[in-house]
Amino acid sequence: MEYPKAIVDLIDSFKKLPSIGAKSAERLAMYVYSNLDMTDIEEFSTALINVKKNLHKCKVCGNLCEDEECEICSSKKRDHNTIMVVENIKDLYVIEKLNVFNGVYHVLDGAINFQKGIGVEDLTINELIVRAKNPNVKEVIIATNATLEGETTARYVKTLLEGCDCKVTRIAHGLPVGGDINYADEVTVLKALEGRRDY
Repeated sequence: MEYPKAIVDLIDSFKKLPSIGAKSAERLAMYVYSNLDMTDIEEFSTALINVKKNLHKCKVCGNLCEDEECEICSSKKRDHNTIMVVENIKDLYVIEKLNVFNGVYHVLDGAINFQKGIGVEDLTINELIVRAKNPNVKEVIIATNATLEGETTARYVKTLLEGCDCKVTRIAHGLPVGGDINYADEVTVLKALEGRRDY
């Protein structure tokens, strides 16, 4: 015996989300039916619709926004001479939560990954180069992830930026505080050595 069609449809909808398998989707669907009242469900469905309807990418950096430019790009309090390059919007928000960077961002929309069919043309690298050629830009900080794809992307971007007048830097990667060298992989140790500084 199967669930009624309304529950089956809801289970199928939840299964479209990442990391949600059949059992988790079933549990969520039954929770919605059993525990949420109509007001909660209407608010939830409105929030889902508004995410797709009202949000788009900032025309300057690629961040999420409701206007043409995001709050960061339109702010006069930010340092528009320093651009931090990140792989995705989530990375941008992680850095913003630290409240230590006052520059602006550029979201690449991913990293070069030929196995998955993601090439240079799929990223916003050309838009970054155009921004970096602005004479007011003093530094581009490459903050892609410390993965093979992130490193490949960082090196490619650095090569393209060599024709610009701005300084190009890379965020340091390496051993975490409290980490043990015995448990670190080779790439982490290599990055720790490359990122060493005067002590």
